[in-house]
Amino acid sequence: MNLILRFIKFIRFCLFSSLILVSLVSLCGMFLIFFVAKDLPKLPSPLSRIIERPQTRIFASNGQVLISLGERKTIPLNMVSQDFINAILATEDHRFFEHHGMNKLRTLKGLYITLFKTGKVQGASTITQQLAKNLFFSFEKTYQRKFKELLVALQIEASNTKQEILHAYINQIYFGAGAQGIEKASRVFFGKPAQDLSLAEAALLAGLPKSPTNYNPYRHLDLALKRRELVLKRMAQVGFISDLEAAQAMMIKPALHHAQTDSRTGSYFLDAVINDLILKYGEDVVYHGGIKVFATIDTRLQSYARQSLKKGLERLDTMMGIARETADHLQGALVAIDTGSGAVKALVGGRNYYKSEFNRAIKSLRQSGSSFKPFLYYAAFKSLGFHPGTIMTDKPVIIPVKGSADWEPENFSKTFSGDMILKKALINSVNTIAAQIVEKIEPESVTRIARVCGIKSPLQDVYSVALGTSSVTPFEMASAYTVFANLGIKHEPFLFWRVEDAFGRIIFEHIVQKKRVLDPAITYQVVDMMKSVIDTGSGRSIRHLGFNRPAAGKTGTTDSYNDAWFTGFTPTLCTSVWTGFDKKKKLLDANKVGITGGKGAAPIWADFMTNALKSEPDRDFPIPDDIRFETVDTTTGCNPKEDDESFEVLKVPLKPEQQLCVEGEL
Repeated sequence: MNLILRFIKFIRFCLFSSLILVSLVSLCGMFLIFFVAKDLPKLPSPLSRIIERPQTRIFASNGQVLISLGERKTIPLNMVSQDFINAILATEDHRFFEHHGMNKLRTLKGLYITLFKTGKVQGASTITQQLAKNLFFSFEKTYQRKFKELLVALQIEASNTKQEILHAYINQIYFGAGAQGIEKASRVFFGKPAQDLSLAEAALLAGLPKSPTNYNPYRHLDLALKRRELVLKRMAQVGFISDLEAAQAMMIKPALHHAQTDSRTGSYFLDAVINDLILKYGEDVVYHGGIKVFATIDTRLQSYARQSLKKGLERLDTMMGIARETADHLQGALVAIDTGSGAVKALVGGRNYYKSEFNRAIKSLRQSGSSFKPFLYYAAFKSLGFHPGTIMTDKPVIIPVKGSADWEPENFSKTFSGDMILKKALINSVNTIAAQIVEKIEPESVTRIARVCGIKSPLQDVYSVALGTSSVTPFEMASAYTVFANLGIKHEPFLFWRVEDAFGRIIFEHIVQKKRVLDPAITYQVVDMMKSVIDTGSGRSIRHLGFNRPAAGKTGTTDSYNDAWFTGFTPTLCTSVWTGFDKKKKLLDANKVGITGGKGAAPIWADFMTNALKSEPDRDFPIPDDIRFETVDTTTGCNPKEDDESFEVLKVPLKPEQQLCVEGEL
């Protein structure tokens, strides 16, 4: 009997505890809903006003509007092809007319992944929830925001008809290529109103919102068609069309509307900015969010950059005897960066954006040639104690390479000049001396300095890296050389200063941060040598063209003459110019003589910099306190003898502990 009474008491206790637990859970749930709901956005009335969010705008540094994104035209449902409505429902939410804003199974799955899978946030993605998401733009994916979206979706469903929800949704979707809403998309991609879309066209458009960039049919038609195939199969699965209709539509190749010029930005710089923004915030925010982006670009410098590159490439066409109408045109890129902040002031990624959108300034990996040598000389000065007056010998060099053929670098002149100081070796871009240096310090020392300065592309730790055989971009070279311009101070390059949301609240602001990465005295020694490259060396064409400001830089020419570079800087502006063919064809003039960086890229640099800096006063590079100058004989590395008039002399900067008449030996 006692055992039965105890069992009954236990059952009562369990029931009571369960009731308390359920009550607590309910209270917690109510509290959570109350806590979250107090910050929910107010639903617009009518719901169609949800698409009245202002356009995203990108501004230049002077406040000029460069581009507006998200222009849309609202149309009623009865002016939209039924094939498109069916396609978007089948793809995004085939139970749209059955649920009340939440697909329970998909929601539970989404909550599970969001709560228990570290670093992942999964949405349930009903059409109503997708519409609700556009009221937030919190710029981060969190479980709290997902919960808020769900509550708003339920509000939307409770106060609007399904037709009103669907109308708002299809008029705010972003399809890519500057097309917001179904009417704009239909006209951009097919040159027709949305009500005239065929099944094949409607299915293609319905597949784009998942990833407008990756499925853009102008750039990735094969991927867009594969995506369309999935949409058509899905339409057949849910009963909107037959399998035969799906198969027939798959066979139709879309006739894209190519007369639509506003489907592209027309600017390599803007493409780069938009890509950065999408990586940071996602396409929804960039194209739906009404954000304001304050870019770094100087429209005056950008105009000069385009003009200088165009004029320079046309000059090279003439020099090379290339007909203007040829399809395989010489290409080029120019990047200019403010040395005091890292702000990109001008960026041109090719000859003609509308003929080729490929951004060579940022994406084209090309061998830099002797433009890489400043990293080598800094490494040698730092690790070996060498200086601009150190003597080495220009002579034939054979360097054994483990597991491969010996490396035998040659000078462009195919001759050897004997003893010379390192300053003269850089001025004349002597390859054999660079090769001897890299053998002493090992390739890893060179690539380490390059990476410290901002080169992010893969670099091979091989001896030939000293001669620029690793591939880099013009953007990287311009950024890395700013470290020399700043005497060892590095600023990360960037494309926009600030981003504001649709209500004017700052959601991102670039704070200029400087970091010392190189020794200032050693850096100045390299800069002094690079100044002489422009004054008397391989970049002297810059002086012949009338650019007389204090400046430093280095030419770059690959062994095959496939690439011609000049990267140089004043104390305030660093610019890198590259010229070459996309298919890596030799740069040869009409007499079949190779075109160097001094002939191909340096004149473009000079023309741009002359215009870019014409309103600025001349400034020279500051000299560190611990630097002194000595006049030396370029062949002995010693102070010249008073009675010898046959010598060539140069002034070299030295640190206090450094002496003259020293050979470059370990």
